[in-house]
Amino acid sequence: MSAQKVQQHPVVVQAQNKLGYYHSQLDKELTNYPILLNLERKTQIPKTYAVLAASFLVVFLHLFNPLAAPISNLVGWVIPAYLSFKALETPSAQDDIQWLTYWVVFGFFNFLESFALSVLLYYLPWYFAFKTIFILWLQLPAFRGAQTTYHTLLKPVFANVSNSTVVRHTETSAEVLRERAGAATE
Repeated sequence: MSAQKVQQHPVVVQAQNKLGYYHSQLDKELTNYPILLNLERKTQIPKTYAVLAASFLVVFLHLFNPLAAPISNLVGWVIPAYLSFKALETPSAQDDIQWLTYWVVFGFFNFLESFALSVLLYYLPWYFAFKTIFILWLQLPAFRGAQTTYHTLLKPVFANVSNSTVVRHTETSAEVLRERAGAATE
């Protein structure tokens, strides 16, 4: 009898309604990804549960320090590599610019990290969790973190170091590279 009262309590009902709403929103968003639809069809596991379980697993593995670095780097490589391969096959230059910018920022960040990793780990024990959040911020198109980092940090640094016109004209650089690649393959 008391379990029914708890389930009918207004706070519990409100929480269930909120969870249902967020679940349906996540399900609606995840239908945009064909790979998740195929996974759901083949495994009979709802895509929302698979994504939430994978997210929980990544968070859980960050708790073990020896696994934190490889997991963080895996998050920074798997999805961007897949989406970069897809972007190469599309005629649009916008996705090429997004992922090329991501790889430049990610590479620069990893280069700096190689020098200061021991110091960072000493002063920031949860460094790899923060790194993973930063990498996700760089990747997700809603935040445009890679473009923000490139335009506010890297572009001014490279413009001071180099007098190259490629750094100054980022809008046309992808088109020029595409034309050169097309001419080279002909």
